[in-house]
Amino acid sequence: MTFLDTILDELLQIFKREGIEANSDADLIRKLDIRQSTFHELFSSRENMVKQVILYDIELENRRQTELLSTATNPVEEIMLLLQDGAKTIKQINPIYIADLQKYPEAWQMSMQNVIDNNQHVNAEILNRGILQGYFRKDINLQLVTKIILEQFFMMINPASFPPAKYDLSEVFRSIYLYYVRGICTDMGGKLAEEYFSRTNM
Repeated sequence: MTFLDTILDELLQIFKREGIEANSDADLIRKLDIRQSTFHELFSSRENMVKQVILYDIELENRRQTELLSTATNPVEEIMLLLQDGAKTIKQINPIYIADLQKYPEAWQMSMQNVIDNNQHVNAEILNRGILQGYFRKDINLQLVTKIILEQFFMMINPASFPPAKYDLSEVFRSIYLYYVRGICTDMGGKLAEEYFSRTNM
């Protein structure tokens, strides 16, 4: 890791734990234990700092997802791993972070665009392979199903739909996705999904 990577990683942990707006620049400089001049050399503005953190997070998450999917033995397990990982990731993030991030339009747009591009590419590829191997139903509309999965994600993270104070995001995630996956599986895929649910206690 470079010095900048180390700083971005620490900032990412602070943001996900406390939110972006919980700390002033002075607070962050103190928590990072770096000089003010160094901080301003690395980040030209607050917006620039958030943008760099998001780019770092995108690269980290995409790499981690590739490693995660390489451990699966079939397409149903790939979908299940993504769901389980998503639920776990959301549980570890303070909902304030998502609300705060929306105050930085450029960084938020980059984050959402990665979700859109990654979701469409990864899910379409998994579903297509799963259909060919007999795990997912042949009559599903690939484009429509990947779009529905994506729109469900946006609905889930929208605080107007599911206020964090009232709903547990990981439970919302589970309720939205797990039952949907069962519906697009064949009997063979459904059995694997059921086994996976019971095994992982989701």
